[in-house]
Amino acid sequence: MDDRALAKAVDAELSQSEFRLNFPSPLEAQFEADTQSRRRRSMLVSTLIATPIYFLFLANDYTFRSDIFDFILLVRVGAVLLIGMPAFWLLYRGVTPFWRETLVANIVVCAMVASCIVLRASRAPFSYYDVYCFGLILVAGNTFFPLRFTFACVTTAVCIAVMLVTLVGYEPMPIEAKRLACLGIFSTALFTLVTCYRLERNERRAYLLLLRERIRSGHYRQDNEKLSKLSLTDPLTNIGNRRQFEAALEARWQEARVSQAPLSLLIIDVDHFKAYNDHYGHPEGDECLRRIAAALQAESREIDQVARIGGEEFALLLANISSHQAYQTAERVRRRIEALHIANPGVAESAIVTVSIGVAVSSQREAAAPNDLLARADAALYQAKLGGRNRTFLAQDAPWQKSASGELDTPRAPRSSS
Repeated sequence: MDDRALAKAVDAELSQSEFRLNFPSPLEAQFEADTQSRRRRSMLVSTLIATPIYFLFLANDYTFRSDIFDFILLVRVGAVLLIGMPAFWLLYRGVTPFWRETLVANIVVCAMVASCIVLRASRAPFSYYDVYCFGLILVAGNTFFPLRFTFACVTTAVCIAVMLVTLVGYEPMPIEAKRLACLGIFSTALFTLVTCYRLERNERRAYLLLLRERIRSGHYRQDNEKLSKLSLTDPLTNIGNRRQFEAALEARWQEARVSQAPLSLLIIDVDHFKAYNDHYGHPEGDECLRRIAAALQAESREIDQVARIGGEEFALLLANISSHQAYQTAERVRRRIEALHIANPGVAESAIVTVSIGVAVSSQREAAAPNDLLARADAALYQAKLGGRNRTFLAQDAPWQKSASGELDTPRAPRSSS
């Protein structure tokens, strides 16, 4: 069930009558999946606490029925070993919700059966006082564990039936005491079942409210993530925008300062893009920019930051690579875009769309700011434009720097460019 369908189911259940304890199947499955682990732990702890309390009644058995104490010990220990321990082990290993409740219900019924066997085996005076403690078994099953309400009703009915069968023909107990015992067990059953119902109702309602808030917060978080992504993404090319680029530049700069690793910046500008737009129109111009953005992404690593920072200007931020590697990356980008063979007849009949790239590398050895790296990359781009376009220029001169023709690109005096 997806979040929207789940939210509708939750709202529908919250608007229902409070007497309903079972959710529709998908929501019930979600409820059990979310609460099963916690409920299993709670039942295991309750079993560990109830077991020594159950054995405390051996003191009473020894006082009233010392003549058959060996038999009573066998009954009580046998009940724990044959029913209690296997049930506890299965609970610990993990079972389905149905079997989880069934196992605990069997423990409760087994405690009642064992207590009734002890009562019937005893003929000692005042042994029938034990009957007035049988209600504690229902208290344990319905409020201490507690069982799910449906299981609690069935378990309570079985325990009462076992007790009534035991009292029939039990001669040491006067009829008046039997009536009082029955009244007590019925009252205990009623009170504990009402409490069991309220506990489960409140648990389920609290779960629905919590689930609704969790779904809503998830939707809010998704909406915020979408808005955040929109605010940092260029809608035309679906890469980062200037805001994302500036944030990435600041973050990568700080990381480079700590690691003393080089940080490289490529500024890419489309040559004669106005002529292309004027000839083909803005829709074709937008498609051209999208193809260039895709080429930039194809030549970048996952850790690199690609962004559109102006109309036809892009940036590529490269972490932890040398000047030579940064220049090679720029050349791969330039050649890849050139290889697209996007015709630009606004410049000349045989002209194609090309880019000029300015490269700047910071070694972090000098005190500077991120904007200094950006300014040097911009200056390098300007030199690439002055040098004739469709070329890469490195802000720090290097003997291996090459032009578009494959010759070494050496610094030159600024000159006007077409």
